[in-house]
Amino acid sequence: MRPPPSDRPAPLLATAVLALSSALLLALVAGEWPPLVALDEDIADATHRWALADHGTTHVLRILTDWVWDPVTMRLLCAGVAVWLVWRHSAWWTALWLALTCALGTVAQQSLKVAVGRPRPQWPDPVESAPYAAFPSGHTMTATVVCGLLLWLLHRCGTGRALWRTALIAAGISVVGVGLTRVWLGVHWPSDVLGGWLLGALVVALAVVAYEWERDDRGHPH
Repeated sequence: MRPPPSDRPAPLLATAVLALSSALLLALVAGEWPPLVALDEDIADATHRWALADHGTTHVLRILTDWVWDPVTMRLLCAGVAVWLVWRHSAWWTALWLALTCALGTVAQQSLKVAVGRPRPQWPDPVESAPYAAFPSGHTMTATVVCGLLLWLLHRCGTGRALWRTALIAAGISVVGVGLTRVWLGVHWPSDVLGGWLLGALVVALAVVAYEWERDDRGHPH
């Protein structure tokens, strides 16, 4: 039997807050709210100057964003964990849930890019280039979804404190770091990155709620 909603207020409240925040930011971006546009342009101008002046940092960040935190890398990591769940634990449902959530996050991300159609920053002397529309940041949203899902699985499995802290630090650096690299390299506005964080977290929250509700329906203990 499904527990009453009062038994799980925290996940539902977090999901509602993330949904409202994402919707508000989406409305401001789509409506080209002048204060947000001005703030985006000011930050982007400053970071572009830093990127041009500091070639060493720009080179390192380009490697990180193109190889370590690239969406393909993140999705391969997700796929690898899904295969491991099936191979070592025969956890078919969890592996399917993980892969499906990652795929749906990608579909949502690309759909929003098409729907909003926000142009990327344009520079006379770019340090990096990227295809498609700007909002939301695909790198940032993908990293947030994958890292968020994997962290939740680790927490749910009751992993050791040392491994949990290491994973938490690595995920935090990845999610925050990839967002900052996209602004530094001049391929995203800051609000694109914020949108990637919010929407990615929303996908994770919705997936966790759906997973727990499905387990309750099947009568599985948490």
